[in-house]
Amino acid sequence: MMRLIARAMLAMCLAVVAGLNAQAQTKPKVTSLGPDFPKAALFVGNSFFYYNNGMPGHLSFMERAADAENKAAYRNTMATIGGSGLDWHDMDNLLRPGGLGAYSFDDQNNVVFNKPGKQYDAVVMMDCSQCPIHPQLKDAFTTFASKDSEIVRAHGMRPVFFMSWAYADKPEMTEALAEAYTSAGNANDALVIPAGLAFARVRKIQPELNLYAPDKRHPSPAGTYLATCVTLAALTGRSPVGNSYTMGLDAPTVELLQKAAWDTVQDYYGR
Repeated sequence: MMRLIARAMLAMCLAVVAGLNAQAQTKPKVTSLGPDFPKAALFVGNSFFYYNNGMPGHLSFMERAADAENKAAYRNTMATIGGSGLDWHDMDNLLRPGGLGAYSFDDQNNVVFNKPGKQYDAVVMMDCSQCPIHPQLKDAFTTFASKDSEIVRAHGMRPVFFMSWAYADKPEMTEALAEAYTSAGNANDALVIPAGLAFARVRKIQPELNLYAPDKRHPSPAGTYLATCVTLAALTGRSPVGNSYTMGLDAPTVELLQKAAWDTVQDYYGR
């Protein structure tokens, strides 16, 4: 009996290590949106985006800090439904002329009316946290990843996929999610933001830093900041290291998360 228990514990430990060291087996084909990097993006997804006052809003602050001369050009909008997959969103309706993005707010909280026409350079899409790897939902992910990419391009914008992270108690999700998102990106000639791989990296190098809310799925403030740093690096090509926007986190944590995000993006894109 003791031998069986020991074997079971060893198997569990190996599963955790494998999850924290995971990488997508398939390599991404699209590794940059440059030289014409997007400055305005629509984020379509769920509560993983809107937790902690919204990751896209934090991204705007970070982008403006990185490129102060052009800060007025950076803006991000999120269209989110809690628990949603891509199949819950009507992409064509979201991108209709005169709809989302017709106006925004500047850093002085003034309403700014944007020029009519195309409001976003890129649309960043995330499926539900399990959908891309769930036996009954993964086909819908593949279908809507393709359908929505076509709709985004028809509106003159670029599709991007946001690779979500494993649950705190299910690190083995990392590799499967990385593979699913990378494959979807390759199938649709779209960039993939490797946020899930950054979560795994930080959990490996500093496991005591909590990236999760108490439910073990949603991000803590540190988790949202890490996702923001990865998104900055992927969308703009700029390193988050040294960025002055900290989301109120302490300096050592900011330094660790900024570097982990940049290293993850460099490794994933093979630079």
